[in-house]
Amino acid sequence: MTEMTETMKQRVATMLKGIERYNPDNLPTLERYVEMQSKENTYDLEPNLAVLKLYQFNPQYFNIQITCQILLKALTNLPHTDFILCKCLLTEKQLGEDPINQVIYLADILEQCDFQLFWARIRTIPELTQKISGFLDSIRKFVCHVVGITFQTIEKNHLSQLLGDIDDKTLQIWVKKYGWRAEQDNLIFVGNQDENIKTKNISEKIDFDSVGHIMASCI
Repeated sequence: MTEMTETMKQRVATMLKGIERYNPDNLPTLERYVEMQSKENTYDLEPNLAVLKLYQFNPQYFNIQITCQILLKALTNLPHTDFILCKCLLTEKQLGEDPINQVIYLADILEQCDFQLFWARIRTIPELTQKISGFLDSIRKFVCHVVGITFQTIEKNHLSQLLGDIDDKTLQIWVKKYGWRAEQDNLIFVGNQDENIKTKNISEKIDFDSVGHIMASCI
């Protein structure tokens, strides 16, 4: 994070305290901060939500390009639920507008973990994400997260496709990053999922008062 970004982050944090959080005069500064996040591959959810909230209260200031950047930045933080939080602050009409609807479609594909379809779609609309520095690698991190909790071993070619048809050299970098290893027959050992399964004993105390009205309705 550059010194300028850190300074802006602190300024925005101060700006969002108290009633000033809802001052539309702060929008230009907050929008510049969104663009700074996109350019410098940083992320700050709370100010981004504040921007969408200000658009909600002041629809005349709605900026579709800034909104798209906020949504795309939220996707870079999958599997966290940031995207859902952002999406809930938009109207049905806004969700249907282009290019917001394209971002929504990408999010739906990622939610379904249809990664090959995602990469195929991204190749047809490169301009959508070109302002978001590090976007594709952020999605690859999410792919690796899903692979890590799903597979014990995976075919090398399949993993390459899930990561966007990357070359062997790039694939080796990702495999090393997550502590996976190459095995015979073009397989990648991801991990023993049995070791990741932890049993948990759950006990729940239910007192009579909490179910009394249910029992009464059954009599």
